[in-house]
Amino acid sequence: MKNLREVILWDEAVERFKEHVLPYVREAHEADGVPDWPARREAWNNFTDLLCKDYEISDWQYMNWSQPSVCGD
Repeated sequence: MKNLREVILWDEAVERFKEHVLPYVREAHEADGVPDWPARREAWNNFTDLLCKDYEISDWQYMNWSQPSVCGD
């Protein structure tokens, strides 16, 4: 378990995801205009994994954050 002095919050992570990751998911998997929910959820999981490995979020955040609504229900 890591003790971090500063972490980003879920809202900021979601905004980063929507700005930097989601456009690539749409381009790669949604050319037909239909949301690819599994691809979006996998991208979110990969994104939060990277945030954790880069010490931007804690282990607890990584393990407990829910997926944002842009990744489906």
